[in-house]
Amino acid sequence: MWNRRAIKEKGKACLRRNYWKSVLTALIYMIFFASSSAAYKSGADDEGGLNAVMSDIMNSPDAVTILAIVGGILGVAMVVSFIINIFVLNPLEAGCNRFFLVNQSENAKISEWIHCFKNNYITAAVALFVRDIFIAIGFILLFIPGIIMCYSYRLVPYIVSEDPAVSIGDALKRSRMMMKGQKWKCFVFDLSFIGWGFLSLITLGLVGLFYGNPYYHNADAALYQAIRETNGNSAAV
Repeated sequence: MWNRRAIKEKGKACLRRNYWKSVLTALIYMIFFASSSAAYKSGADDEGGLNAVMSDIMNSPDAVTILAIVGGILGVAMVVSFIINIFVLNPLEAGCNRFFLVNQSENAKISEWIHCFKNNYITAAVALFVRDIFIAIGFILLFIPGIIMCYSYRLVPYIVSEDPAVSIGDALKRSRMMMKGQKWKCFVFDLSFIGWGFLSLITLGLVGLFYGNPYYHNADAALYQAIRETNGNSAAV
């Protein structure tokens, strides 16, 4: 079984060895999730303004035409965003995970970001999309099932970035199997970084940018390796 302290020490060592590239990769990783969550937040924050605009539109004699145009624009924007998320951001997310995985044994290169665009591209794009669907369904049902789904499919980006021969179904199944008996320990592992999140908050993100985030991602890659070894699985990076 893996030891949390040893995993975190390995993460620190990997960060020190390849500091600036780790910082940049963690920043790119953070931007993905910040941008997607910001879209939902801005929609909620602008609800009042949207209601006012809709009221003005409905009072217009050309309300039907305007609504059709607006609906068409929004529909196209949603489809484009959906496609970009699946076929650009998902492989890039897996590539960032691969960077930190390679960084466990050598100074990883920025070119690892695009590894999944050149290797098992469709698998990386679709497997992460299916992962997101399962997680979303879990949160729709109840909060706790959503959390369980998050941890069940936590390893999918590492698996698809590490094994070019893995199929979509096998990547999802392998993550579920590897995470059996590991979810609570991984949850505690994540909680152990809460202090860095607090420091990042009070320093306007500076601590997270220059230390907390790259430290976490290097440690998380070390955690994946430890779980993989615990389960007797191995694959060449």
